[in-house]
Amino acid sequence: MNSVKSNDLITLAQWMAGDFSNYQQSFDNPQQFAHIRIFFRPLPFEFFNAIGFYSEQVYDHDLWTPYRQGVHRLIDQGDQIYIENYSLEDPIQYAGAARELSILKTIKPDSLQRRYNCSMIFKRDGEMFRGGVEPGNLCLIEKRGCSTYLVSDVEITETTWSSLDRGLDVNTHQQVWGSAFGSLQFEKRQSFATELPHTL
Repeated sequence: MNSVKSNDLITLAQWMAGDFSNYQQSFDNPQQFAHIRIFFRPLPFEFFNAIGFYSEQVYDHDLWTPYRQGVHRLIDQGDQIYIENYSLEDPIQYAGAARELSILKTIKPDSLQRRYNCSMIFKRDGEMFRGGVEPGNLCLIEKRGCSTYLVSDVEITETTWSSLDRGLDVNTHQQVWGSAFGSLQFEKRQSFATELPHTL
């Protein structure tokens, strides 16, 4: 494996591994932004035989009721890093797994369902990685009574995570859901990078 490529994948994984909070943003603009936490907790290497993560997004006041959970597998594609996304068949069973490793250990590969057309593609851009949903507008989400496709823009640095998720109507391409006030701006509160496998 090319050392430059594998270094990018490892660097991205190290930067992703953490507990992120948009406290400052929500404090400064409470009418526009709720206080949200994002967790990306490394899975054992054996889970995918690759670097993988379990993730949760939660409101800070309700840490045991995540509104989004997922499992992610990082794949080196040379000029880019491809991240497969998976949903959990019974997600509430694993709520809190990002904070409690005893729960994390109960997640098994056979409890996952691949979210086809919803993978993310990241590329190195200087001191950050920029990512978005794979091309095609085929990551479909039913919300508010209509079919939408996900548009996701993410920027990750060693200490920050910026994300803007929007759902656009498949017919009119008008925004149906997502922030109307711009990206969520997170700062890393704690790193989980030491939990990543040391060899690839």
